[in-house]
Amino acid sequence: MSAPEDNFPPIDSPGDLPAEGGQSADRSLPPSSQQVPAPEAQAGVPEDLRTPWAWGCLALFIAFAVGSLVSLEMVFEVYALAKLHLNWVELQKLATSSALFIGARQAVWFGGLMLYLYLMVRLRHHAPFWRTIGWRPLPPHALSGGFRYATCIAGGVGLAFANMVANKWIPTKGTPPIEKLFHDRQGALVIMTLAILAAPLVEETVFRGYIYPVLARSFGVPAGVFVTGVLFGLIHAEQLRGAWGQLALLMIVGIVFTFARARTGTVLASYLLHLSYNSTLCIGFYFGTEGLRRFPDAFWTFCCVLTA
Repeated sequence: MSAPEDNFPPIDSPGDLPAEGGQSADRSLPPSSQQVPAPEAQAGVPEDLRTPWAWGCLALFIAFAVGSLVSLEMVFEVYALAKLHLNWVELQKLATSSALFIGARQAVWFGGLMLYLYLMVRLRHHAPFWRTIGWRPLPPHALSGGFRYATCIAGGVGLAFANMVANKWIPTKGTPPIEKLFHDRQGALVIMTLAILAAPLVEETVFRGYIYPVLARSFGVPAGVFVTGVLFGLIHAEQLRGAWGQLALLMIVGIVFTFARARTGTVLASYLLHLSYNSTLCIGFYFGTEGLRRFPDAFWTFCCVLTA
């Protein structure tokens, strides 16, 4: 699901981000909508960190993300009680072990997060969405020649294999909740589809596109890279409860993704890493389970779902 370079406006396109004086050159908006708040602390701040949102908007987004997730859980549970005629015990089992139920809820939540960000950028800040949220082509100086995109993809593959090797040496106490979703072919296919098609796009837009610039402007790039990566790992804590070593590895993976975003100035770099990382783990899981016919051990399961 890579984004061709031609689909992005040029790096120097004047209509992509609000200018320092607060004027947006987005010709798709009426003149009265072209005023946007000037990015804070302009002097000395790299262009890729100059976003028109700050801590207030970030707090609102976090409140929306948490509130919408809780609301969705309630709606899905009420639906299950009313339509499927389940008792409370059956409902809890469905809510924690049904990949179709959890996958559908996750997909709707992801869609809601993207819609919220799109409306905030377009309607509140009057700016074009993709470039303002950090999606730009890989700059020529970031990687050598025509291997810029291939290098990001290869990096994700290498990171996945490194994680596989590290997982073999990390003990796990008990059975993490995520393993309950991998007892049949249908559940595995649902999670793998989300891990490849949805998670890289949404999580990179949220963490490396929306959250990272605010942290980097406030605390500096190194701290922003570290904190963003740790937060990325922590959102998977419930899925990996009891597998704290794997959670620590996931934080390291998040830091690597954020470093790529900081080094290149574009979310596209971390997206390609994330996409190839998840894809490699899913391919490994597929062959490790003999085409999703056998689910013998937890190792492949962890590899598949670490960033799902």
